[in-house]
Amino acid sequence: MKKPNQQPPPDNHAKRVGIWIRVSTEDQARGDSPQHHETRARQYAELKNWQIVTVYHLEAVSGKSVVEHPEARRMLADIKEGRISGLIFSKLARLARNTKELLEIAEVFERYDADLISLHESIDTSSPAGRLFYTMFAAMAQWEREEIADRVAATVPVRAQLGKSTGGQAPFGYQWKDNQLIPDPAEAPIRRKIFELYKEHRRKKTVAQLLNEAGYRTRQGAKFTDSTVHRLLTDPIAKGQRRVNYTKNSGDGHWKLKPESEWVYVNVEPVVDEELWNVCNQILNDQRVKRRPVGKKPAHLFAGMAVCHCGQKMYVPSNSPKYICKKCRNKIPADDLEAIYFEQLKAFFLSPEETADYLESADQVLKEKEELIRALEQERETAAKEMDRVYQLYIDGTISSQGFGQRYRPLEEQVNQLDDQIAKLQGEADCLRISYQSSDQILTEARDLYSHWQDLDFDDKRHIIENITESIVIGDGDITIDLCYLPSYQDMAKGQRIVSEAADPCPLACRRWPR
Repeated sequence: MKKPNQQPPPDNHAKRVGIWIRVSTEDQARGDSPQHHETRARQYAELKNWQIVTVYHLEAVSGKSVVEHPEARRMLADIKEGRISGLIFSKLARLARNTKELLEIAEVFERYDADLISLHESIDTSSPAGRLFYTMFAAMAQWEREEIADRVAATVPVRAQLGKSTGGQAPFGYQWKDNQLIPDPAEAPIRRKIFELYKEHRRKKTVAQLLNEAGYRTRQGAKFTDSTVHRLLTDPIAKGQRRVNYTKNSGDGHWKLKPESEWVYVNVEPVVDEELWNVCNQILNDQRVKRRPVGKKPAHLFAGMAVCHCGQKMYVPSNSPKYICKKCRNKIPADDLEAIYFEQLKAFFLSPEETADYLESADQVLKEKEELIRALEQERETAAKEMDRVYQLYIDGTISSQGFGQRYRPLEEQVNQLDDQIAKLQGEADCLRISYQSSDQILTEARDLYSHWQDLDFDDKRHIIENITESIVIGDGDITIDLCYLPSYQDMAKGQRIVSEAADPCPLACRRWPR
């Protein structure tokens, strides 16, 4: 406690504090300005002989969550680094309305021996009583926020029944206009096309692929996915039934469905007829019912990949150590098949010298392609400038319309041809670049695969086999293994994929084993 004759501390020992300003847009509209809160805080600090170091401005920021705001992070950093030892704010609700965040902020201040000063509630967290009141008022602020949220939620069904906006963006295919939800002239045809494509192809991924290939994109400019297609197909708003008040925030940032008894349906103008909507959703339901459970993981390396010369897939029965064809009873020991495959890996990867030559050649092809693109772009720029010059001559009346056409059309044709050629070359360069980088990574990481094969576990071996094996055909006393060899850089430049041939007399790899 301060003694009666104790003098105020010198200025260089004054408590260093910050001022926290957070005023919502609604408060500002009512005349509750940030300047008012700052003046009030400065006056309090002056009376306490405190030094104001900085002011944290969060005007028009919601109090629901503030800890991730840049100013909040700056304030907490100042506390941790000792630049301030106290924070002045007008009331707890101005600091934050979320109880959890308020308590977290209080813990940081307590850990670093700093004080929270709420002018309205007269709270000082340096004392036990202050911490008690802080917790109590924080809970009240949270209760106030939840009360507001409940009042807003209660109005949702009423506003929905009246056809008014309940917040958020309009669904894809619709737009809000004069507080009414109506079809969007740009998006509604796309949503209708989704139903037509799905009725025809019955595959969500196929529909997404066709939409993307046609140049269609979502409202955010992203490509369509099968999940997006599913959501747009199942939402009943497309057939004219807008569903509202059917979800709620679980409090952790996720949304969950409310009981169906609370759902509200409002009639709006449909973008597809109800019959088409029902047909598509019946297909979805039928596919969900018929969907098979995930199959068992293979117990043997080549299960389902080894094929008999008669065309039948070969498996290892539980009572045999051999891959057996059920049709013609052709068989091969499982250990022999793995040994032969292991030996075939020797020829799969290039030697270090071949690897260096391969990458160097591929890099050179890519550079030549990019140089050609730059040359064509310069030529295109020259032709475009000449087009502008001819057009200006026509505008100035220097040449007639006939002369303009004779000069302009060849240039226009040339520019169009160059645009087409440049686009094709850029696509080839992209393919080359990706292939080059992918080949570099594969060759670098997998060069010693052969020497480490026996150390790999079953899942790793199976994954490698699935990725590099075209086919394994078991003949009558021989076996042919086709591996996906890396294409040469010449074939990369042509955008073609080939499978090299091994030096073995049989195609790719042909081996015999004792019968």
